[in-house]
Amino acid sequence: MGWEKPRRIERAHRSDLLDIFHKYSQIGANGYRFIKSTDLITKYFGLLSTAQHDQNTVELLAGIIDTSKDGYISFSEFVTFEGLLTVPDALYFTAFRLFDTNGNGKVTFDEFKHVISHTTLQKMMPFNMNGNFVRMYFGRRKNRVVTYAEFSQFLHDFHEEYATEAFRRFDPDCKGTIPISSFVSIMTNLRSHLVQPKVGAHLEAVARQLGDGESVSYPFFVAFNSLLNNMELMKKVYLQASRGLPSTEITKHEFLSSGQVMSQLTPLQVDILFTISQLINDSPTLILSDLQSIAPEQYYIKVENRVLDIKAVRSPEERGYYVEFLESVYRFCIGLVAGLFESVPTYPMDLVKTRMQNQRPSKLISSKIYSTNVDCLLKIRHVEGMRGLYRGLAPHVIGSSLGKAFKLSMNDWIRDHFMNRKGQVPFPAEVFAGACAGLCSAIVVNPLEIIKIRMQDVGQLFPHSKFSMLKLIRRLGFKGMYQGMTACMMRDVPFSAIFFPGYAHMKLYLQDEDGYNSPFSLLVAGATATIPAVPISMPFDVIKTRLQVVPKPGEIVYTGTLDCALRIYREEGYRSFMQGTRVIKPTQVGLALLVYEVLQRWFYVDFAGTRPTGSEKLVQITSVDQLKSENPDHIGGYALALPILAGIESKFGLVFPKFKNQVVHPLI
Repeated sequence: MGWEKPRRIERAHRSDLLDIFHKYSQIGANGYRFIKSTDLITKYFGLLSTAQHDQNTVELLAGIIDTSKDGYISFSEFVTFEGLLTVPDALYFTAFRLFDTNGNGKVTFDEFKHVISHTTLQKMMPFNMNGNFVRMYFGRRKNRVVTYAEFSQFLHDFHEEYATEAFRRFDPDCKGTIPISSFVSIMTNLRSHLVQPKVGAHLEAVARQLGDGESVSYPFFVAFNSLLNNMELMKKVYLQASRGLPSTEITKHEFLSSGQVMSQLTPLQVDILFTISQLINDSPTLILSDLQSIAPEQYYIKVENRVLDIKAVRSPEERGYYVEFLESVYRFCIGLVAGLFESVPTYPMDLVKTRMQNQRPSKLISSKIYSTNVDCLLKIRHVEGMRGLYRGLAPHVIGSSLGKAFKLSMNDWIRDHFMNRKGQVPFPAEVFAGACAGLCSAIVVNPLEIIKIRMQDVGQLFPHSKFSMLKLIRRLGFKGMYQGMTACMMRDVPFSAIFFPGYAHMKLYLQDEDGYNSPFSLLVAGATATIPAVPISMPFDVIKTRLQVVPKPGEIVYTGTLDCALRIYREEGYRSFMQGTRVIKPTQVGLALLVYEVLQRWFYVDFAGTRPTGSEKLVQITSVDQLKSENPDHIGGYALALPILAGIESKFGLVFPKFKNQVVHPLI
């Protein structure tokens, strides 16, 4: 998780702004060009674009730019607002201009009342416009004005006062408590910008555990709101206690001790925090991801250019068995393509491997036909031609594609079910997932392997003959298709049990400081993880090949896996188990994993499950310019317009009706 240095968005050239302005503007009766306020909000910004939008909301938002307040945006106003969006305090300044409806640089009580009266907050629970808060800021006669310098504090205090006012309304007898249902209503309606869905689902349970079971006290109410307002501080306290390690489990006592050093956290706030976390994450300790589930940090994700970007479900809560099945199908299809990319480029070396492995003692031929892998490749090319190098390609492509699809998707599926809340898979579970993936692959691949190997081997005797795959399938039958199955399983299960955990850990080792794996690092991780797995699986690959080919006249015939292993060892020595060493395996597997992961980045479907580690570059946002719009017409400062306008709602809680005649039910 990296941090980017704050930077300012460069202003757009005036000529480029003029081109954009002409695209959305029209010529008025006086001959000057202008953009209608409605067109600016609905067409240029793409907000409230339905025909049933609330016109008052559109006018309020457009008024931020329309300083002349005539309903039309001139080019000078368009340029001026673009410059305003590039200043460091653009979010606060934009909110200030929302309230400064007459454009004189000050906010009067009447302007404040006019804007607030249109929010859904005011319609749910009218704010007391004659209370102490209003008098403190606008004076007893309400003739004092709020300047921009005072405005940020004003907005902060207003929301705190609104929450307090809501508590008073639900506590008419001044008992200092309100019903739990009222607490839930306040938090999910008036304070919804602070409450994430996971927190909202446990509001009642938190209140019951820390209260008297029926009501919420005012100290609890204040502590709860203060906690949610200061979640970024809580994360800093955690990192101080864990010494910067995001997966270290911190107890309540350790967190409270660290909080006393860094800030004035109260024990009640810590109790609330750990209670929420335990309800959500089912653990009495905290890790950083637990805090992020309560208040997700504002990350943006750097990914490759996506060809496809689909959100299958809106939230993890909607993820069911059907979505999980679709995710497995998606991974299976990606695995098919990965297997295809792996199999074709490296096929000639696979043919060489088969020929080298099948060089067994013969009564008719005293010496070996091929001395080395290179010698084998050159002789095949000379005798059988280029077509001979690709003999048996069809079953190999089918088998490799299906095998990789089952192996990769099965490994991911099992890992998902063993992943803990730290996002980690225990090592025994990693080995188990890899072994199961290898077993599935062996069951699928073995029939196609025997077809491929027999087609590869026949070229030695009949270099230019054509060989029908369908005739071979009929000749073998179902039982014959699984000849050498035991050796195939003994090859694939240990290989995958070693490879997949190794690949997962190599990826972590090769990630950059932002936790991102580049395509090259994926290739290296896949190739490197095969190194310990190949020597263990190699002898069984030789045995499988010997069992699956048709012995030539004079060659030894084996009765089974054990007989084959013993006879090779006694008659040829241990080195024969390494004939045709799988030197291409690192290249094959590295290429397959590279394609498998990169395709998931390009063809992105969000199933609300897990993503391959290192596939997304998460960068901590330190300035609003990192959230810039992707609309090509939003140039210069306008690249920040949408996140800044959205921030008025998400940061300040100022929610305006989006549709005309929208019904807002009062809370009390």
